[in-house]
Amino acid sequence: MSDKTDAELSLDQLKILTSKESKTENTQYYLQTWLEKKQVKIPNFPHPYPQLASLYKEMIRYQRKDGVQLTANLYLPPGYDPSKDGPLPCLVWSYPGEFKSKDAAGQVRCSPNEFPGIGATSPLLWLARGFAILSGPTIPIIGEGDEEANDRYVEQLVARAEAAVEEVVKRGVAHPDKIAVGGHSYGAFMTANLLAHASHLFCCGIARSGAYNWTLNSIWFSGTEKWTLWEATSTYVEMSPFMSANKIKKPILLIHGEQDNNSGTLTMQENILMLLLFNTLFILLYWLINEYRFFNALKGHGALSRLVILPFESHGYSARESIMHVLWETDRWLQNYCINSASKADSDSAADSENETLSASGGSAAREDLSPEGSSYLPRSLLW
Repeated sequence: MSDKTDAELSLDQLKILTSKESKTENTQYYLQTWLEKKQVKIPNFPHPYPQLASLYKEMIRYQRKDGVQLTANLYLPPGYDPSKDGPLPCLVWSYPGEFKSKDAAGQVRCSPNEFPGIGATSPLLWLARGFAILSGPTIPIIGEGDEEANDRYVEQLVARAEAAVEEVVKRGVAHPDKIAVGGHSYGAFMTANLLAHASHLFCCGIARSGAYNWTLNSIWFSGTEKWTLWEATSTYVEMSPFMSANKIKKPILLIHGEQDNNSGTLTMQENILMLLLFNTLFILLYWLINEYRFFNALKGHGALSRLVILPFESHGYSARESIMHVLWETDRWLQNYCINSASKADSDSAADSENETLSASGGSAAREDLSPEGSSYLPRSLLW
């Protein structure tokens, strides 16, 4: 009750610190005395990004074809009018979750009145570029009864993505041919799977710090009680986008921290280090589960893809140089393959150019062909 004395605190001395926020007002803190009911703001925090102060936020509710209730936060740029401005390019950013019942999957886990905080690499930054953002659409993977959540992972993933896309298109806020999908970690895994199995929904994808070959997680599996690869072989294979790399025809941007320490998303160098330290068969197998193998598989099948490795970064990204580079890469990708989405012939030509450039660069030389508006560019990442 008090940080100054261990004695009991009387009600006339009680003070309570509270916070208040809304969809349009950023968090403010208040000190309130109990008896006087007097409230004092301490201090007055200005809006963190006034340029987006009038953005539109709505928690939308819709349902999948089988009746599962789904929710998502829809954000629209300041001043946007659907009747005048028409549908916008849209970025869908999500992270799947496993549930044991439809009721649990349909639950709302956050307040619709929460202030829209924007982090350093948040998808909401693209509101300033005229995008509609569908953030956190529920992608529940349900396993009822004896069925495990991931037994029908791909089928359920596609059904939920279709429901989300149909909703924003029906509302007239998203152009059906200019919808991109992205995610971090398990969300990156989701992104790769959606481009492999639901390419009709999305024009391109952005996958950050993902793992794409779950068969190498041979000792455990997230979200299922069938722990080993040998007990649930078909589930591991069907869920792994690496196994469906030949089906990915839409542009995909892969970004990864060079020193990712997440046990499910280790990069090549981190696996080598762990191999030297522990010298186990499990870590040896893990050496192969990395962005490089998936990227090479995509290139081998002619997919338009790009791999960015951020030096010294882990599962999340911290350095200013890394964050700014992630934003540049993401914005360039969305401008080229979402806003200015090309025909199939143009995409095939761009895939050849993109993949050849990445293979030759090694991330060492200045590159004028990748820089905006013709200015030269010295990469801050390792480009393969």
